[in-house]
Amino acid sequence: MRLLFVFAQCSLTGALLMAQGKPTPDESIQSRNKAVAMRVFEEIFNQGKFQVADEIYAPDFQNHGLHRSVDLRTDQEAVHAEKKAFPDLRMSVQDMVAEGDKVAVLWTFQGTHTGSGYEGLPPTGTKVEVRGITIWRIVDGRIAEEWSSFSETGATSECLPISSGGSCWRGCWS
Repeated sequence: MRLLFVFAQCSLTGALLMAQGKPTPDESIQSRNKAVAMRVFEEIFNQGKFQVADEIYAPDFQNHGLHRSVDLRTDQEAVHAEKKAFPDLRMSVQDMVAEGDKVAVLWTFQGTHTGSGYEGLPPTGTKVEVRGITIWRIVDGRIAEEWSSFSETGATSECLPISSGGSCWRGCWS
């Protein structure tokens, strides 16, 4: 009987928290995971604070591309190259959803290709806008895995003439 009373009391407390709009433990974790995801866009991409990557990403991070996976060092080298090639780079978040240990983000990349250093391409002065989606698995407040998808063909055609065969995007995303 005592066990039934304790169970009923716990259920009632949970229902009251939900009714009052207070986050449940799962919602709280998901909110924290969303905050981690936002740091990638705001601090790393938009502000160029590359040093925070060690706080945001797990040491054994893997970015799972279509044909290969890369580690944190390789991933961040690509981010540095993007920021150098597109100094005015701006990543904006259109939508973000969290479920369990995963966060999915619909984002837009905007920038002007005025810098060099990206896959050896000379600056073209072309404005680029690409929309994509990223899914992160976040463990203990740090990003452990990433899957991203976007129209690389669209980005390449915006940045370079098709005949050049070049690519403006991170090799690890392909």
